[in-house]
Order: sequence, then structure tokens, then C-alpha cells
Amino acid sequence: MAKISLLFLALVALGFVVHVSVAAKDHDKGPGKRFDDKKIGIYELKKGNMSLKFTNWGATIISVFLPDKNGKIDDVVLGYDSVDYYKNDTVYFGAIVGRVANRIGGAQFKLNGTVYKLVANEGKNMLHGGKIGFSDVVWNVKKHKNEGPAPYIVFEYHSFDGEEGFPGNLHVRVTYALSGDNQLTVKMKAKAENKATPVNLAQHTYWNLGGHTSGDILSEEIQIFASNYTPVDSDLIPTGQIVTVKGTPFDFLNSHAIGDYINKLPKGYDINYALDGGKGKNMKVVAIVIDKKSGRKMELTTNAPGVQFYTGNLLKEVKGKGGFVYRAHAALCLETQHFPDSVNHPNFPSTIIAPGKTYKHIMVYKFSISS
Repeated sequence: MAKISLLFLALVALGFVVHVSVAAKDHDKGPGKRFDDKKIGIYELKKGNMSLKFTNWGATIISVFLPDKNGKIDDVVLGYDSVDYYKNDTVYFGAIVGRVANRIGGAQFKLNGTVYKLVANEGKNMLHGGKIGFSDVVWNVKKHKNEGPAPYIVFEYHSFDGEEGFPGNLHVRVTYALSGDNQLTVKMKAKAENKATPVNLAQHTYWNLGGHTSGDILSEEIQIFASNYTPVDSDLIPTGQIVTVKGTPFDFLNSHAIGDYINKLPKGYDINYALDGGKGKNMKVVAIVIDKKSGRKMELTTNAPGVQFYTGNLLKEVKGKGGFVYRAHAALCLETQHFPDSVNHPNFPSTIIAPGKTYKHIMVYKFSISS
């Protein structure tokens, strides 16, 4: 068995597609049959000095390899060595989360006169789509091209009416593509097939531009292009207000180290920002992150109205790649999104998609070396 395990890891390291059978759990045998006899694979995209690996478990980013200012290649995202660990993951490493990302207060909402009671998985509230959200299902690989000027992979998932309590069938497609120099584009689409439904997908990669084994991200500098944020209660449910960042620890309008004011918060950052650039679907700059030691720089743009800035506050002795142990603040997440609990706050941008209409969410990461 040891030899087989070593062979498996060697094949994964070399970028071969490795398939593992997934047994259906008892609670996954309802409409839609989220596992059935589907296979889990590992897939690679590579262009120039940039390479990524994915799995169709949760349409997840497993690794992102980038050079630093000296040409040294490092993996800059947190994750696990084996797909099996992703199946038991509780922190959403690299996954697509939904049907509705972030939190829904009281795990319920009212739409067109009907109250929908959802599956609570964080106390009385719902987080990232419930107990079995999109991060915990097997997606179909529709297309995969790891060659040419723009390598890409397309994942698809069909979410059934009533899944985790949400109304209507929903067809979801996520495309990851490499284009330009060290640029990753993520396109998320979801079509409501027969009922109006809330949709709010997010990409939940944990970034550490110094490398996933480099320690915490408190010295990394970040600029967030948002003049306002949405305050939350003790359960991290928005109050409904949209207030200025000025005079608060949430002010990153000017770039500064993440750790400068983090001690003024109970555990760290876990907050939604209302991005500048209007409420429309135009592309806007979200944030710029710089790790001075490695020189790596990441710029993120999106068409979404908000971004959740999270500093890995709940990471506690998580054994990751190569046996490295991840602790609090080992990485940061920039989850572009609609605002949390939008279904219960009419003043927030709507997340409701009418039957026959399509939700579209775009993220573009540009990586470079800081001058």
C-alpha cells in the first residue's frame, strides 16, 4: 500500500489526471444524486512560468505556482496533498461556494410570498450554501485544454430544486482560463431553469504570496478599493447598514500591512466591502496585494458589487501540503460576491435570478513582480 500511495502522489505531482471513485453517502441519494458514479480527477493548466492544478471536487483550485523576484517558483495557495482531504475539508480551501456564498441569517428568506427554510450549518444560520454546498459536490469536467495561448478548464454542476432548501433547478458553469502574462480569469455562470432563486457564487482560495509554507500574511500589504463596508452582528450577519471605512480598522483605501490594525479586531478580518465603481456589472479593481519579501504582486478585478476580505482567522493546526501546518492568518481570501444575507436586506444589490435568466460573475487575477 505504501508503494501505491507513493506512486499516486508522484503522478499527481507530475500533473497526470488521477481518478478516484466516490461512494455516495446516504444523505446524497435524493433528487440530483450529487455523487452517483462520478469520478474525481486532478487537472492542470500551465502557461509560461505559471501553473495551476484543480479538482472537480468543488471545482477547486489545488495549487498556483508562480515565480518570485529571483525566479524561484512557489505554490502560493493553501491546500492538501490528497483529494481525500478536500472531501473532509471544513475551511473551503480553493473551492467554489454556493448556491449562495457567505451567510444567510436564520437560514431562511422570503421570495414571492413563500418562506424558504434552508439547511443551517453555522448555528442557526447558513454559511456557503449549507451542509453540502457546491464546495462538497462532484462537478463534471465539460472541457479541458492544457495547451495553446489560452489553456482553460470548464466545470459544470446541476443543482436540483430543493437542494439545501433553495428553490428551482440551477445549471452552473465555472471556467478557469490562463491568458496574457500570469493572468487567471474565473467566469461563473448560473441559469435558473424553472423558479426564481438567489444565486451568489464565490471563489474561496486562500492566498499567501510568500508561498504557502512562508508563515502568516500579516506583513503583506493590501489596498482595497472600497470606501464602505457592511457591519455585522456577533454571528457575522450584516445589520443592513452600509457605512464608511474611514476611522476604522477596515480602511485599506491606502495600501498598508494587513497586521497594522488587526489587533483592534476580535480575531481578524472577516468582512464584506461595498466596492467603489458603482453597483453596475462593469469590471472594477477590487484589491492589490504585495508581498515585499518575494516581490509577488496580485491585482484582482471583478464585476461583482462586493468582496469578503478574510484573514484565515479560524485556521487551527490544519495539516496541509507536504505536512505543513496552517495556523490563523496563514493566508488571505478575497471572495468577490454580492453582499452577505442580501436575500433579507432589500437595500442590498439583489441576488435573485428569474427563470430563464443567467447569473454572471467574473474575476481576473493579474500576477506580477512589484517594482
